[in-house]
Amino acid sequence: MIFELLFVAGTGVLATALRNYGHPVLFRLGTFGLVVTSFLAGWLLGGSLLLGGVFASTWFLMPWVEILTSVRKMRLPLKRSLEKCPPPPHSRFPAFEELSDEMEATGFEYVEDVDWKHDGSRHFYRLFHNPQKRTTGAICLVEQDQYAFFYSTFSSRASDGRQFLTWNYPFSQTMHFLPGTHLNRVDNDFDIEELEASHQAFLSMQELQGHDLAELQSESLREQTERDLHELLEHNIARGILKRDGAEMTRYSVRGMFFLWAQFLREFVRFS
Repeated sequence: MIFELLFVAGTGVLATALRNYGHPVLFRLGTFGLVVTSFLAGWLLGGSLLLGGVFASTWFLMPWVEILTSVRKMRLPLKRSLEKCPPPPHSRFPAFEELSDEMEATGFEYVEDVDWKHDGSRHFYRLFHNPQKRTTGAICLVEQDQYAFFYSTFSSRASDGRQFLTWNYPFSQTMHFLPGTHLNRVDNDFDIEELEASHQAFLSMQELQGHDLAELQSESLREQTERDLHELLEHNIARGILKRDGAEMTRYSVRGMFFLWAQFLREFVRFS
């Protein structure tokens, strides 16, 4: 039994080390190793192949606990009006001023601070604009009760309506993007300068120059952001990910819950 215990523990340590190495192939091997470790724990320590299968399957079934207990009850406002607001205090967002300085250092002009709130959650955006590059930027903070995370984005829109988005959002997407949206997702440890450089490289890969991009006035940035948020919700209602709950609210459909589960699995093995 000591040998089996050490073998299972060693497999788990190796799997964790592979996931922390930083290489995508090794990360996937580490993910597979975690599943194998759980199977071995059930088989070698529990004495049953069936128990091993149950242990291994928990990695894929765990998200359903959150989906069925929290997501199923979640209601989202269909209309998300962005209101001017004060920036978050240092105690709630210590890196905020540093990120703002970095954004301005890359040539982006501060536009305004806006947010929308619902049922204890707050989505805050500090909006920026670079007229010469025809690109907008944003520093975003999401707060839900005691939980919070932030990310940054750069966005450019081609004259034909296609949108090119670079962000370091730390999770998989929770909805389908609008048609014509092209995503460049980067590591969440990228600083603002690296993020912006990645966005410009992304545009170059799409063979887009400055004159190919649509102009957007700074004073229209809030309205454009509101419109994008509303169109995103309507698109996901049409796709069946969301469904209406009354005149002003939406919630995840059964199909949407399976979509979130699939997104978790993609994140778990990092297929994207």
